[in-house]
Amino acid sequence: MKKHDTGSGRRNSRSGQSSSSGNFRTLQISMIIGYALIVVASIAFVSLYAVRKTDTALKDKVISLASSLNMQMKLNMDSYLSRMETIGTLAFGIEESYTYDASDENNDEYEAINTEKIISDKLYSLCIMENFVDYGIVYRNNRTVGKISNGTSSLFGDGLFDGLEKMIYRQRTSDGWAAGYNDDFRRIYYVKRVHDNALLVISFYAAELETVFDNPETINGMDIRLTDHDYNILYSSVSGELGQPLQEDIMQRIAGQESATAVDNDYLVSVNSCGDWYVISSIPTKIVLKEKNEMRYAIYAAALLAALLAVLIGTELSFRLTKPVKSTFDSLDTKAHIDQLTGILNKRTFEETAAYRISIALSFEDHALILLDIDNFKGVNDTLGHAAGDKVLARTGSILRGVFSNEDYIGRIGGDEFCVLVNSSPEKGRSYTDYIKERCQELCDTFASNYAGDAGDYKISASIGVSMFGEHGAAFEELYKAADKALYSSKHKGKDTYTIYNKELEDSPAKIGEGTEADS
Repeated sequence: MKKHDTGSGRRNSRSGQSSSSGNFRTLQISMIIGYALIVVASIAFVSLYAVRKTDTALKDKVISLASSLNMQMKLNMDSYLSRMETIGTLAFGIEESYTYDASDENNDEYEAINTEKIISDKLYSLCIMENFVDYGIVYRNNRTVGKISNGTSSLFGDGLFDGLEKMIYRQRTSDGWAAGYNDDFRRIYYVKRVHDNALLVISFYAAELETVFDNPETINGMDIRLTDHDYNILYSSVSGELGQPLQEDIMQRIAGQESATAVDNDYLVSVNSCGDWYVISSIPTKIVLKEKNEMRYAIYAAALLAALLAVLIGTELSFRLTKPVKSTFDSLDTKAHIDQLTGILNKRTFEETAAYRISIALSFEDHALILLDIDNFKGVNDTLGHAAGDKVLARTGSILRGVFSNEDYIGRIGGDEFCVLVNSSPEKGRSYTDYIKERCQELCDTFASNYAGDAGDYKISASIGVSMFGEHGAAFEELYKAADKALYSSKHKGKDTYTIYNKELEDSPAKIGEGTEADS
């Protein structure tokens, strides 16, 4: 009975199949299409919202990072100019520099020659502190003492004093910075009035600013420029732009702004004023937001392919949205703390970490601050090229990591200047001073066995200065100043040595000679 009913139902079904199958398939297809449209529309809405939120968050972070990087460049430039001005004021420590007037017609010729020799000798001794093109005094009659280059003399000609005097625009301090005289942007000048008939002149090549703007935190593809108030380029990380006007599509985004960051579909641009100059960083938006655009396409593709698995797709989208953003910020965070060339701490991170460690140190703890400067490093760059110089810096980072332990803080604080805060201690029974001496001697010996260049034809060495926590200071700044004086003493001893600070260094400059300590 049951079997018969079943067979009858099947027959009835087959008989009506021809008339109803078309409508059933139409309804089925309509339901699938409707459902698919609802799912796709829902996922598309969620995906679009997620992409927009991610775009906003990433863009805000990148803008903040670019603004911070440009501000750091501005601070670096301010610090560099301030250091040049400070070095310039050292010339006023020479009494003859501000009492002598070469333009005075009543000068005794013999006394004038002797006085100018005294001034020149002392100015030359100050000039070696930096890679200056000019470091001297120009008098109203265009007579000069110290180092005044032929390039500067030719550039200004008979109008040397008058041309330089026009560069003074700060009345309170009677000085000023300038570049682009007669459209020559190769040199940057600092001029300070000595007296009514004498001007102190310092100049350096604009290319030297590469060290100021050489920041490992800089985003790949970012261009750094320094311009005057007319937006003429005084320095650029892009070759061939020196003296050229800032390109219009960048200038129009920040013109008239003292401190600003602008971003649109074409460029991300930041500007900060540096006196009468501007530090400007720019990068195409498509480069800085490359990962964002790639992720946008990936999200849309994943959403379309996974329309029937909305929940799983939502989870996957969240993961894929978060992962690249986190990777980007992890990478940026690493760059913000590590010197990319040497693999050790950068200047800012080292100084903050070392200063904090010293500030919490107990009086009985042993710490030492070691400053290391690579001797004749400029010669490596000039003779073998910057690639060889970079290898020397990278090798220095490896040497320092090999000599010191994981407890010690190691940082690169300048172009070829490194600093170590020694937190480790010797084995029980050994003198801490002897322990530090051994580390310094090991550094000197290791450097003595190293050469620069693929052919190993350029000898390098290191000069080292040391200060001891407690004995030479209880704060980072005090220890740094003491170590710096000791380093200066090592340089005067003939380099390739180390010096431990003592108070005698305050009273007289180090003399060139044998020995590895100031008290030896």
